[in-house]
Amino acid sequence: MPVETNLGMLISKTDTDMEVQIVKMSADDVDRVVEIEQECFSMPWTKQGFLEALQQNNSFYFVAKIGTQIVGHCGAYGVCNEGDINQVAVTNAYRRQGIARRMVSAMIEEMAKEGFLEITLEVRAGNNSAIALYESLGFVQEGIRKNFYEKPTEDAIIMWKR
Repeated sequence: MPVETNLGMLISKTDTDMEVQIVKMSADDVDRVVEIEQECFSMPWTKQGFLEALQQNNSFYFVAKIGTQIVGHCGAYGVCNEGDINQVAVTNAYRRQGIARRMVSAMIEEMAKEGFLEITLEVRAGNNSAIALYESLGFVQEGIRKNFYEKPTEDAIIMWKR
């Protein structure tokens, strides 16, 4: 269970008892975040894309750190009262240790504090582990975007947490 510190960072243990900090992403984090993007996605975001996203109003970007090492990131935008999670990535070496769950949970909490009570996301139809994670956090499948993803072409499942 995460514990909020007086600095606003979330600290929790992974399934292997490593301490994980979920903190707001800064411009200094972007080079490492881009490396993780390139490892995880066939069409990764660019450094410039992240730097621009960090400057947007109602944007929420976090990194997961073990010690000083960034091992994952999560991002979202809020519009009106709805949030849209557009990034969740954990480096291969740290997957299946609860880090994505902690990042998404932190994102949901932070967005709720800011008044974004409904949150959506898209996930590759074949990404069963991510779909299971999101469902366990209260997201429900509500639609499909045909051929949404490229490299390879694949449908996206639209999920909502209301």
